[in-house]
Amino acid sequence: MTTKTEWPTSLDETELQELDRYLRRHPAKDALLLDGVHGLLSALAVGPLPVLPDEWLPEVLHEPFADEREGNRVLALLAKLNDSISAELDVDAYEPIVGEVELAAGLAVSAAGWCEGFSRGIDLRADLWEARLAEDPDLMELLGPVMALAVDEGILRAEVQFEKLGEDEYDDCLAQVPAVLMAVNRYWEAKPVTADEIRTSAPGSDQEDAMALRRPRHRAGHWVH
Repeated sequence: MTTKTEWPTSLDETELQELDRYLRRHPAKDALLLDGVHGLLSALAVGPLPVLPDEWLPEVLHEPFADEREGNRVLALLAKLNDSISAELDVDAYEPIVGEVELAAGLAVSAAGWCEGFSRGIDLRADLWEARLAEDPDLMELLGPVMALAVDEGILRAEVQFEKLGEDEYDDCLAQVPAVLMAVNRYWEAKPVTADEIRTSAPGSDQEDAMALRRPRHRAGHWVH
């Protein structure tokens, strides 16, 4: 049983709002919002190999900080968010941060931003992910609900045409995200990357897979947790 002192220290509502405001005040082309940053860091937390902040921070921050104090604060919030994901997964307390978009019928939950970020996290180790997805259908099956959401939102392109998910199907896939991440994390622990896979992986590989990443879209909307 996990004691209160062992419970992960996650960003509270005020800190999430603070980070969200910063990201919205500093937009860039194809910039990730809070839900996208959470998706990105989630992919890195369960991925095949560690990804250092020097590699993922450029996906989040697109200009120098104008104020040193603000910069230190934003970096501290991002570090805390990053650290909390693995800790939450360890105690089965993970929840994806997803967005809300305004439709004609009113506000609706959207996993598009989280999926954008998750796809970019995979892209930072694309060769390792793609090689393993191509040779091990078990990994693709584990990722099924996340892939379904990403295809439904147009973040991933599939070789075959899929019908749009119904509302209940969408909600069910979203509800499975925490279990998917825990399963994928266990997968890479049980079947770690081999020396040959590391040796043959190289940035800029043109290796293709059944699922190909599309360029993420710049979005508006609100986030919910």
